[in-house]
Parts: sequence; C-alpha cells; structure tokens
Amino acid sequence: KLGPAKKAAFDENGQPTKAAIGFARGQGLEVSQLETITTEKGEYIGARKTISGQPTKELLPDILKNFILAIPFRKSMRWADYDLRFARPIHWLLALYGGNVVPLKIEDIESGDTSRGHRFMSPASFAVTGFEDYLKKTRENFVIADPAERKNMILDEAQKAASEVGGKLLYTDDLLETVSFIVEYPVIVRGGFEEDFLKIPKEVLTTTMISHQKYFPVVNNEGKLLPYFIAVSNTRPRDITVVVKGNERVLRARLADASFFFKEDKKVSLEDRVESLKKVVFHTLLGTSHKKVMRFRKLAVKIAAKVKPSVKKNVDRAALLAKADLESLMVGEFSELQGIMGREYALIAGEKPVIANAIYEHYLPIVAGGDLPQTDEGAIVGIADKIDTIAGFFGVGMPPTGTADPYALRRQALGVINIILSRRYSLSLNFLIDESLIQLKDVLKKPADEVKKDILEFFKGRLQNQLITQGYAYDTVDAVLSADIDEFVEAMEKVKALQSFRQNPDFEPISIAFKRVDNILKDFQNGQVDVNLLSHEAEIKLFSSFDDIKTRVEKGIIEKDFSAALNKLAALRPHVDVFFDNVMVMDKDEKIRFNRLSLLAEISALFHKIADFSKIVTTD
Repeated sequence: KLGPAKKAAFDENGQPTKAAIGFARGQGLEVSQLETITTEKGEYIGARKTISGQPTKELLPDILKNFILAIPFRKSMRWADYDLRFARPIHWLLALYGGNVVPLKIEDIESGDTSRGHRFMSPASFAVTGFEDYLKKTRENFVIADPAERKNMILDEAQKAASEVGGKLLYTDDLLETVSFIVEYPVIVRGGFEEDFLKIPKEVLTTTMISHQKYFPVVNNEGKLLPYFIAVSNTRPRDITVVVKGNERVLRARLADASFFFKEDKKVSLEDRVESLKKVVFHTLLGTSHKKVMRFRKLAVKIAAKVKPSVKKNVDRAALLAKADLESLMVGEFSELQGIMGREYALIAGEKPVIANAIYEHYLPIVAGGDLPQTDEGAIVGIADKIDTIAGFFGVGMPPTGTADPYALRRQALGVINIILSRRYSLSLNFLIDESLIQLKDVLKKPADEVKKDILEFFKGRLQNQLITQGYAYDTVDAVLSADIDEFVEAMEKVKALQSFRQNPDFEPISIAFKRVDNILKDFQNGQVDVNLLSHEAEIKLFSSFDDIKTRVEKGIIEKDFSAALNKLAALRPHVDVFFDNVMVMDKDEKIRFNRLSLLAEISALFHKIADFSKIVTTD
C-alpha cells in the first residue's frame, strides 16, 4: 500500500516524521518495515503485506450472505417481524459446496441441503447433493430452474400452438423475458376472442394483450392479427379448458372496454380536442398541455423554415394536433398509445397521411436507440417538442441530476441529437434554445443566458457520450466539442475528419505545434497584425504561409470538407516550429510583442474553427 511522499515521511536527518509513524501504525507495521517505492511522481514510502489465502468453504458464508442482501429491487417487502427487506419472503436457503452445506443464516432462516418443488404440483421437500442433482430433482418436481430453458420452452411451445391455427407468434424480447420469470413450470394455453374485436386498431389489441395481460398475440404471414392469443400458465391443470375460458373472459372484458373507448373517441375530432388540452396540466410550473403545444408549434414552424420550407404548412398542422389524443378515452386508459391513437384518429378525420404519421413520429425515439422519425414533418415536430421540454425544465430549475432524471431529459436530448444527425439538418443549437426560451420567458427562474449556458453544456455532454460510445477517441471528441457545438452534423463531420487526420504520421508534431500557439496566448486579447512590424524572416514566412492558406482553409470549412481544411492547416506546422525556435515572441518592444501575439492569435482562431488541439493527448 502506497503511503506519504518520502520527503514528508522522513526529516532531513532521516528520522521518521509523524506521517511515517502514523502510516506504519495504520498498517500494523514498524517504521523499519516500510519500503521506498519509486513512482512517476517521485519517491513514496509504502507497506508490503502478504495476505494468505483462506479456504473457500470459510469465505463462502459471508460472500453468499452479503450477495443475497445486496440484490437490488425496485420494490421490496418486509415479513413476519424481520427487519430484512426482499422482493418476496425467503422460506429456505439451499447452499452447497463440494457436496457439503455452506453454513449461513439470514434472520432466523438457516441454510441446508433441501429444496422444494412447485408450490401446488409438488410442494414436498427433497434433498440435494449437488448442482446437477438440483436441476434434475427440481425438474422432476415441476420447476424448471434454468431461466434460459424456461424461455426456450415457452417460445417453442407457443410457436407450435400458434401454428396449429395457421398463425405465428408476435412477441417482443421483453415480453418473453417477463413471462419466463413469472412462471416456474410454463404451460402453454391458447385462447381466442371474437373476430369483431379485430375492427379495433391493431396497436390497441396488441397493447392490451402484451402490456396488460402478458399474452402473445397471433398473426398471419402478412402480420395481420388473428383472433387468438397464447397465454403462459404456471400450473398444469386437470382441465385446461377451465384455464382457457378464464383467460378468454379477462381479455374479452378488456377488449370490450377498448372497443367502447374507440367508438366514443371517434365522435370527437382531434382538432376539437385541442381546446380540451387547456384543462390538462403539463407541469405546474410550465402550464397546460395547450400552452406547451402552442410553444413548440411556433418553434416547429421556424425549424421547418430553416431546414425544409416546403413542409411548413404540414408541420404547423401536425404540431397543432400532436397532443390532442391525450384527451381521448383510449389514451386515458392506455397511456402507451399516445401518438398511435393520434395517428389513427387523424386518418379517420381525413387528415393527410403525412400529418397523421407525424403525430405518431414526433414521440420517437421512445427508448434510447429506438426508431427515429422517417418524415421531415415528424422529425421537425419531434425536435420542437423535445427542445421545449428540455428548455422548460432547465428554465424552471429542474434539470436532471446525477441520480435522477424524472422527465427523461437525457433521453430527449439524445433524441434531438439522433434525429438531427439522421436527417442531416443544418440546424443551430443556439437557435433552437434561443427560440424556445423566448416562448418560455414568463416562467424562467433565472436569466435566459444562464439557462442557455446550462442547456448547451447538457447537450455537449450527451453528444460527447454518444460519439465516444460510437468508438471515437475521447480526446478527439473533446477537442472538437470544446471548439464548437452549435451544429450536430458539423460537429460529427469534424470528429470524423479529425479522427482520420490522426492517422497522419505528422499528426503529433502538428498537434504539439498548435498547442504551443495556444499556450503562449493565455489571457491575450486579439489584435490586428501590422505587416510593417514583421521583421524576422521566420515570422514573415509564417505570416505569408498563413495568409496563403487561410482562404482555402475557410473554404473547406464552409463546404464542410474538414479533411481538406485540416490538411491545409497542417502545412503551417513547420513554419510554426521555425517561428518558435528562432523568434522571441515576448519581445521587449511592446508593439513587436503585441504584433507577434496577434499573428499567433489569428492562427489559433483559424484552427479553433475545427478543433481545440490543446485537448489532444500527446506523448510530449
């Protein structure tokens, strides 16, 4: 173990100080037993301790107990008079190592070599001699202990049951995972429902079956729903028809409710529901959903004017109707159908398909890495809605913290980034934030420029994580984003170009040269270069080279050809090196000193249009 620096541990006479004595005491050693350890930062004193191994059987009791008690649960419970909290009451502990019981105790429950089978089909206890014996005996007693095996059983049997009625299983990995963990011995049950329910939108039926009942829908080869479902029971009943009828009865009641909601909702158009949003509170500090719609509607139209003027009218209409389905009975019952029902009701009302689809798409992506909008209308309305939400919560002092993000602002920021990148919109983040904060001016808890600064930093963090996750070097990303983060597409292209430019064998010398420029400019206020004050051959050549490439570098930046711009900048490196090797920048003559610093400042400003090279990690 490393201790204090050697110079702090011993005085000039070589006698131990309080630092050395205290460190030795803390390690249970004498000062004479301490060692000198040489590190990159200098010499330190340290303690070398040999910790002998212990038999596994002696370590396991504490390891297993601590492991069990450390398992996290979103919801937990207490039982009897125990202080322990767990997902469900613990009834017994089976713990074996090498065929012998590992002794441990949780509350008053002691470990043993017995387990039990299915609570209803085989509740008796049985002895276990090892892991293979455990798997064998639990199976014999109607418990499939291996979750992967349970999952495969469910999938195989459910697909077989679906094929028997000419269909195939419609499932998600989440549904399969959930069902496999709520049963011990999966038994497949196939039920049906009246074909008349198929008149309800498919998403309503699948949401009812998957999200609410944990059933697997059945579809034909074209993906259309069939009037069947697959349920998974945890018992093998004497009469399977009883279980089938029970599941059918529950589903039929839910579908009847959904059918009623659908019929009632169709009586009121989406446009008529917009006014009702005045009664729906988005957030107490940010007003009603109607106010939110009016805010992001204005922003959406301004975005459209910049990136796709031809869709302004469609965007305006889609934004107006985007949240109208929140007042529908269907979304009131099935909140996960927001946007989906908006699209359905818009089509029923005769809205253009592209507008109806934008109502659905503006919620995308629903999860990180999820599907993105495929239309400009959906993308633009989605960006506006998300920016309004982010700016709103930052504006009222409710940004995400390290441990909490109740309004999913990180996900929404990633959504904005990914939508803009996927559509390749040349869209200024400063513009988006400024326009949104104008709409929110009456609710801001601090000056708009301070809120904007916080939001910019927030987006920088999201984009930084995104790019690093995609495999770009962290210092490449940092160099680009430290210089500029106004347009995401431009930032991405700069990162790509700089990452590629790093393959240049001269990259490190180039980076070091540009760092030298920045280092000498600390606190310098930019000035105008006076060519008449350039006297040294090296500074004249540097200015001439800079003047020669500046226009071409700026042309590359304007045309988004950052690779070309970087290659042009690289031509400055030898002139910068010669300049620093031969010219006294901090000349005694104030005018000459100022002029030389001004020249370096102009060079710095040029390469900062692509990246801040001081962020690049070099070996020098």
